[in-house]
Amino acid sequence: MILELYCTSHNRTQAAGEKLGSLISSRMTMALHGDLGAGKTTFVQGIAKGLGVPDTYYVTSPTYTLINEYPGRVPLYHMDLYRLGDIDELEYLGFDEIISSPGAIVVEWPEILGSHFVKFDLDITIKTDKAFNRKIIIKASGLDGTNLLRELSV
Repeated sequence: MILELYCTSHNRTQAAGEKLGSLISSRMTMALHGDLGAGKTTFVQGIAKGLGVPDTYYVTSPTYTLINEYPGRVPLYHMDLYRLGDIDELEYLGFDEIISSPGAIVVEWPEILGSHFVKFDLDITIKTDKAFNRKIIIKASGLDGTNLLRELSV
């Protein structure tokens, strides 16, 4: 199942993420694709809001920290693998523990994982045009991802 969302502003991109986050009730793995500046962090800020992450936590890109963790009704793990030097560094980051945790896991730049097999419930791509309008394409995989996407499309 595939869902396409069109967002014409920063606020609408965040609202789309918030709606998605509000529907997550248990473990959900999400691959997040998009060019630099496409709105990935804005979308994840919305997911965090939907998961009930307290406003006292400022949701930022984990570009330099590689992983940011936030408490919510379901814990949120936001990973950015863009600066990962070597796939072996995943072990030191606790990647296997995080990816199998009962949280909402968002992985930016998942293609860096290469052969390190991860089955994502949702594969999300954000594309922008010259006016910075965003097209968010969400593809579901498996029963959990498909069920969530059905709820989101209503």
